Amino acid sequence: MFQAKILLKLSEQYCCPSVRMMSSKSFPKIYTKTGDKGASSTYTGERRSKDDVIFEALGSTDELSSAIGVAAEFCKDEGLISQLEQVQCVLQDIGSCVATPQSSAREVHLKNTQFNATFTTELEKWIDQYTEELPLLKNFILPSGGLCSAHLHVARSVCRKAERRVVPMVKANEVSQEPLKYLNRLSDFLFTAARFTAMKEGKKEKIYHRPIHQNDDKDSTK
Repeated sequence: MFQAKILLKLSEQYCCPSVRMMSSKSFPKIYTKTGDKGASSTYTGERRSKDDVIFEALGSTDELSSAIGVAAEFCKDEGLISQLEQVQCVLQDIGSCVATPQSSAREVHLKNTQFNATFTTELEKWIDQYTEELPLLKNFILPSGGLCSAHLHVARSVCRKAERRVVPMVKANEVSQEPLKYLNRLSDFLFTAARFTAMKEGKKEKIYHRPIHQNDDKDSTK
């Protein structure tokens, strides 16, 4: 309940037009005009510039959820699709944590946005389950393996970016380490899920081979 209220408030100010439309009591409007001067509000009520680290991190987690949503549309495994949907919901919780800087948060804010560390443990179980079915990884692989797999690799790289955006907030003691741990483990899950999907769909993963320059080839024949 608390998380839903937080997301509703943030969506009205920041990133989710569909929820903002539902929250309107009169004619649904996507725009609020409150951010026209380049500032937006955190859950704690602070007004900060939209290029603040908070909104960089929020934007990256939002981008990550979108990338995962695209990947899920191409996936055929219902179990994996369900897991990806859960991940998107957890990312919403991470967004709540990010939007609640501890320097301006009251106890009620921190209680409402506390991140559940069991989500990270669950990711680890999923990774282990998929890994048991996969062949041993002996080479670097390139993003490939069919549409679902390739899009999961895109999501993985976006996840790494989101992780980098959250790091400064953790260093500044504005966010706890638990959301950061989840993002770190999530990139491993997305990589493993990409490989699993490629295997299940019978798609071939492309292997890294060191490129040979023409001059290198000529030198090797001397």
